[in-house]
Amino acid sequence: MPYFIVNTNAQANGDHEVHNTTTGCGHMPYSSNQQNLGYHASCSGALQEAKKTYSQSNGCYYCCNPCHTS
Repeated sequence: MPYFIVNTNAQANGDHEVHNTTTGCGHMPYSSNQQNLGYHASCSGALQEAKKTYSQSNGCYYCCNPCHTS
């Protein structure tokens, strides 16, 4: 099951990006800017978890594309 994190620093548009650490991503934030979201069957579960803290969350275009909306 994949493990996900969310970037604690918002993008310019205000989004906090969710990343899949299991598959890896060339766009991961520094470890000091990562909040663990835990294991989820898909990015949608991780995104729901991220939205508990950051209402404006979005999946990374590169590693969580099915959950990327903006």
